[in-house]
Amino acid sequence: MEYQILTTSTCLLVLLVFIPTGLGICPSSCKCSGNDRNVDCSGRNLTVLPQGLQDNLTYLNLSFNQFVDLDHQLTRFTNLRTLDISNNWLKNVPAHLPKSLWELYATNNNIKVLQKLDTAYQWNLRVLDVSRNMVERAVLINNTLSSLKFLNLSSNKLWTVPTNMPYNIETVDLSSNFLSQILPGTLVRLQHLTSLYLHNNKFSYIPDKAFDQLSQLQVITLYNNPWSCSDNQNIPYVLQWVQGTAAHVIGAPCADQPWPWASTAPAPAQPTALDSSPMVKGTKAADREASATAPEPTKVTKTHKQFKAKEVTPLATQSHPVLFPGTDRPLLHLPDGPQEAAATRTILVQGSTEGNASLAPAMGSSTTPMTLSITSGMPTNYSRMPQSTTTTFREEEPTRATPSRASRWHPALLQLAVLHALA
Repeated sequence: MEYQILTTSTCLLVLLVFIPTGLGICPSSCKCSGNDRNVDCSGRNLTVLPQGLQDNLTYLNLSFNQFVDLDHQLTRFTNLRTLDISNNWLKNVPAHLPKSLWELYATNNNIKVLQKLDTAYQWNLRVLDVSRNMVERAVLINNTLSSLKFLNLSSNKLWTVPTNMPYNIETVDLSSNFLSQILPGTLVRLQHLTSLYLHNNKFSYIPDKAFDQLSQLQVITLYNNPWSCSDNQNIPYVLQWVQGTAAHVIGAPCADQPWPWASTAPAPAQPTALDSSPMVKGTKAADREASATAPEPTKVTKTHKQFKAKEVTPLATQSHPVLFPGTDRPLLHLPDGPQEAAATRTILVQGSTEGNASLAPAMGSSTTPMTLSITSGMPTNYSRMPQSTTTTFREEEPTRATPSRASRWHPALLQLAVLHALA
C-alpha cells in the first residue's frame, strides 16, 4: 500500500513539472493573452528565457531586459510573427531566428554589424528595426528580404548608404548616422520607395543621378547636413533635383544661401512705354544703321569734341546720353510757333556753303549731311512725368587732310545752337 502511494506521488510530481510546458501555461513572469499565444515578458530583468513558453507563439516581447545572447534559443517558435528584443545588451541579431517572422524590433542594443546571414532567409519579414545601435556596416544580400517594406537603421554609425536593399521596400530611415556618400546604383532599383529619411548626417552633396529613379518618392528629409553650397561641381545636382521633384522635401539644401554657380548676368532691361513708341524705335534703328555704316577714323582724322545734352528736368524713365560731334556747318534755327505734345521735328541740313562762306576753310573739304531730330513737349499719357526736351544728332564724321583755322569756332557755335534749341 505504501509502495502504491509512493508511486502515485512520484507520478503527480512529474506531471506538475512537465504539464505546464506541454499545456502551455503562461510563465509567472510574463503576461499572456490570445490562448497564451501572445506573451509579454518585457521589463522583468530576465537573462534567460522563462520556462513554460509555448512553441506556437505568435507574439513575443522580450524588451527591457538584460539578455546578452539569444542565439539558437528562438528557433523552435515556428509560428512566431512579431519579436521584440529591444533595449537589451545584445551584441548581434540572434542567429537562426524563425523564418515565420513578420516584424523584428532590435532597437537600443549593442549590435555593431548587421550580417548577411541575419536576414538571408527572412522571406516573410516586413519590418526590420535595428535603430539606436552601433551598426557600422549593414550587409544585405541581393534578392533577399523580398517582403520587406520598412527598414530602420537610424541612430547608428553607418558611413555609406547600404547597398542591395530590397526592391519592394517603401520606407527607409537612415537618419542620425555618419553618412557622407551614396555609391552608384544604390537607389536605382527602389522604384517603390515612398519615404526616405537622410537628415542628421554628413552629406556635403548628392552624386549625380542618385535620386533619378525614385519615381514614387513622396517624402524626403535632408536637413542638418553640412552641404557644400559653394561647390560648383557637385552641389548643383541636388539643388536642381529639389526644385524639380514632386516629393515633399523637408530641409532643402542651401535654402538660405545664394547659388554661386548660378548665372549672375544681369537680366535684359525691360522696354518702357517710352521706348516702345514709333518715334523712339525709328531713332534707335537709324542710330544702329549709322553706327554700322560709319567708317573708322584714320590717324589724320580730327578728333571731334563731344558734348552731352543737359536735361532741363531729370526724367523718370531711363535716358540715354546723346552725343554731338563737331560740324563744319551752322545749325538751322527751329521754326517758331506752338508745338504739340511729344512732337518730333526732323531737319536735314544740306551740304551748301552759302550761309557760312566766311567760315569755309581755305582748302576744299567734303562735308556730310546731318539730321537733327528734336523731341519736345510731353506725351499725353505721361502726365506725371516732368516736361523735358531731348535732342538727338546724327552725323558721319568727315575726313580731312589738315585742320582749318575756322573749325576752331565750330564747338562754340555748336553750343550756342544747342542752347537755342533747348530754349
